[in-house]
Amino acid sequence: MNIDIIGAGIGGLTTAIALEQKGIKTRIFEQAEQIKPVGAGIILANNAMQVYEKLGLRKVIEENGNPISSINITKSNLNPISKIDLTYFEQKHNTKNIAIHRGTLQQILINKLKSTEINLNHKFNSIVENINGCFLKFENGEQIQSSTVLGADGLNSIVRHKIFPNNSIRNANQICWRGITECQLPTKFRNELNEAWGKSERFGFVQIAENKVYWYALKSFKKNMNEFSINDLEQCFNDYNSLIKDIIKSTKKEKINTAEISDLKPTNIWFKENVCLIGDSAHATTPNMGQGACQAIEDAFVLSECLNKYGVNNAFSEYQKLRLPKAHQVVKASWLVGKMAHLKNPILISLRNQMLRLTPSSVNRKQNEQIFQLVEI
Repeated sequence: MNIDIIGAGIGGLTTAIALEQKGIKTRIFEQAEQIKPVGAGIILANNAMQVYEKLGLRKVIEENGNPISSINITKSNLNPISKIDLTYFEQKHNTKNIAIHRGTLQQILINKLKSTEINLNHKFNSIVENINGCFLKFENGEQIQSSTVLGADGLNSIVRHKIFPNNSIRNANQICWRGITECQLPTKFRNELNEAWGKSERFGFVQIAENKVYWYALKSFKKNMNEFSINDLEQCFNDYNSLIKDIIKSTKKEKINTAEISDLKPTNIWFKENVCLIGDSAHATTPNMGQGACQAIEDAFVLSECLNKYGVNNAFSEYQKLRLPKAHQVVKASWLVGKMAHLKNPILISLRNQMLRLTPSSVNRKQNEQIFQLVEI
């Protein structure tokens, strides 16, 4: 069995590792000319860390990241509204939630690969079916015979567009700034993810390594994201706690990434014949629950198990059956959280905050239990 993976992101690399450990030969094709330690931070929630435990990566990830034991929703002044205690899940699954630099994680995954080819400067262009499977065509002119293809090329997946051209991307009408800065958080914040909610904007921050803080800031817009620029960032959060303002000011502007928040309208078909989608290519979600990469990591685990157990002929349908309900649950819940976090009406904001305060911890635990529990295969 030979598997070709389009995309060397977190999902593609984790899938290659999982397949390699099953004795399945893989090749990766990545559009970038070189893999650089770029990107922002990432939260590897308990479900993702359970997968990395199975793949023998938990310890090295923990050593290179920072453990997070609670997720807090606060007001703009950092006064708490809601808290999710993650220690229960740490004890239950014997894995911690880890905040880590995305580039660091990517390099850890690359180092774990033993036999997989990573072909850089291979931007996927098209796929042509033939009697032996298909030809993969790349913008550098190369054409490669392939029997089985996994599309791990993200929200704007070319693989998905080629096999399912009618899928649609939804715009959340939110701009997102992301950055990493060198600073020391006060002790009480060092093992927490804090997200401050204001009026139509919010700001989250978390420590990812010694003296390194990853942060993200979101702001609603009316027509297009060009209504705001990096120069507007400080002004947007001028009324927030001084710690948040200090984090923004300490970050070099050229190191801040700006993006539009979108997701993929849920679709019920993730594969066609010998081509299958994973991660954001199949079920891109808004980042409001910190589950985008985590769901891709779960895909990697489930798909590798299905390929090993059922073979190519039945693996994709089993994988879709096992993964689709949970992935869609995350996409829908994350979209709702994003809308709820960006309310503008003061009365609605007050009701929202009260509802969050009054939600029993048992309810929060039950909701997270569904997300953190891996499917049985």
